[in-house]
Formats: sequence, C-alpha cells, structure tokens
Amino acid sequence: MLTITRKLEFDAGHRIPDHKSQCRNLHGHRYTLEITLVGEVIDVEGSSDNGMIMDFSDIKTLARQHLVDVWDHAFLVYEKDEKVREFLESIPGHKTVVIKRIPTVENLAQTAFEILNAAYVDRYGTGLRLHKLVLHETPNCWAEITAGD
Repeated sequence: MLTITRKLEFDAGHRIPDHKSQCRNLHGHRYTLEITLVGEVIDVEGSSDNGMIMDFSDIKTLARQHLVDVWDHAFLVYEKDEKVREFLESIPGHKTVVIKRIPTVENLAQTAFEILNAAYVDRYGTGLRLHKLVLHETPNCWAEITAGD
C-alpha cells in the first residue's frame, strides 16, 4: 500500500469539563495534524497530478478549508459545557466551535477524521481516501485513527 502524508498545524483552546487535573481549566495547544491518504497513483499524461496520489498543495487546501481554518485560533467547546458556551458567546466576535464530543485529543481526532474523510473520498476516481489521521495535542501526546478502526 502506497500512502502520502501532509502535516499542518493550528492553535486552539479547549477544556475537559470533568477532568481530575488542570485540563478542566480553559487552556490551549499548538496542535499538529498529520493526514495520510491512500489511493492509486494518477496516470493521466499532461495532468498536473500525474504520478501522484494527490498533490500536497491540494491536500493542504482541502484540510484548511474544511478543518484547519475553522478550528485555528478557536475555542473548541463541548456542546454540553453550557456555562463555558454562555461565557464564550458573551464575548463579541469570539471564535467558538461547538463540538458534539468532549474535546479530548481522542475525540477531536475522531471528529477531524470524519470531517476530512468526507473532503477527500474518491475525488479522482482512483480510490482516494483518508487512511490515517494523527492529531498531536503536545509534542509528547497524540491520538491516531486509522480507517476501519
């Protein structure tokens, strides 16, 4: 199996409402996102993508459009964390993204996988799909999700 991977970074805040330690407080991270795609190599003479699974710049463009630009410099708040949601909504112009799951790195990775899988799936008729997504919350802590998991 041949795969390609593109790495992007973004900054976002979150909190884990019921966490036993410091993560229950409002805080932020410099997230690193690794997007791994699988598919057949494009074999179209004269095409800009010839010889590629997907152009890395196109991977970046779609990731930014569907996820990175949406989450970058936003506060990712759990939909049931009502007091924090109310607080954030009281700040004019604040960038808040409501997440259906508690925003742990595991849940954020699952959410990101769902969003990006829909953005990449079979764009060229070559079986292109999101194979794996890695989301680093810190340099030493991350979650990975692979298609079929």
